[in-house]
Amino acid sequence: MKKTVSQQKEHVNVNIKKFESLINLNEIRQEIPQPPTSQATILKGRKEFKKILHGEDHRFVVITGPCSIHDEKAAYEYADKLKVLNDKYQDKLLIMMRVYFEKPRTTTGWKGLINDPFLNNTLNIQHGIKLSRKILINISNRGLYTATEILDPITAAYLSELVVWVAIGARTTESQIHREMVSGLSTPVGFKNGTNGNLDIACNAINSAKASHSFLGVDDDGRVNVIRTRGNPHTHIVLRGGIGKPNYSKSAILETEKLLSKNQCPLKIMVDCSHDNSGKNHEKQASVAKDILKQKMEKNQSIFGIMLESHLSPGNQPFPQAKDKLKYGVSITDKCIDFEENEKILDLLYKNL
Repeated sequence: MKKTVSQQKEHVNVNIKKFESLINLNEIRQEIPQPPTSQATILKGRKEFKKILHGEDHRFVVITGPCSIHDEKAAYEYADKLKVLNDKYQDKLLIMMRVYFEKPRTTTGWKGLINDPFLNNTLNIQHGIKLSRKILINISNRGLYTATEILDPITAAYLSELVVWVAIGARTTESQIHREMVSGLSTPVGFKNGTNGNLDIACNAINSAKASHSFLGVDDDGRVNVIRTRGNPHTHIVLRGGIGKPNYSKSAILETEKLLSKNQCPLKIMVDCSHDNSGKNHEKQASVAKDILKQKMEKNQSIFGIMLESHLSPGNQPFPQAKDKLKYGVSITDKCIDFEENEKILDLLYKNL
């Protein structure tokens, strides 16, 4: 007996509620074009960062900004304030704004502006991608360098052309998919050590990403393709501590240097002053930054930058809650230092480096 179409497909997509077509990259470029000023900013920033990675520029890198972006207005206010500091300190510091739209979750929770741009669990990803692109363009159009974390390889196509630097987080550094993706990115990339503090994971990622790969992905017209990459030579490690154990001390840096040399990885180390390096206490980020500064003043050559989580106001606030109840300029994910504390750290670095 011949089966009907419904019978033939009753075992397919059992747990799929709905398919929604997503705007492709060429379409979004037409709808939300990147102006020449933004393009010039991104290209200039990438060239300068790569020179720092390869020892041709000796400025110190500082990537700073909110743990995550959830408010467009606050993002622009922060960017305007940071641009003032960038113009003031740019001869010694290469400053980039942390503009993060995706948040990894151990179980559930708000996954970031791309996933839920209206903060109400409507999950309008199409709008989230457009809004994220708009924010990155408007910030880079101000002449400010941008940095983000890529969590979903699909979103990389929509956002990576708008940033100077990309982070691969502790949960995804070990992922083959992300290593392959990085091998084809045009940006410099920082791989964080594992959540348990494992450094080998990041070393393996660096060596994997600099090799060529072939994998499945989506092209600019939204078609599935076999993507073949050249490999990315502009990668480095980011130390963010492990569970209950920081890894920014002089002895930890020495251990990292030895491991990098052993694995033939670049002797270029960025330190994340937040996460497990601060015990997830935002008030301790300044202490981490001061320790790194001390090591630099003692002529350490491998540490080339730090990351800070900062917002307009300190701490964080509970979420989910009604959007109109949220405090302006306060993180809804990890706790951040306020902008005044951020400025103090930048000023201290500038005066002593």
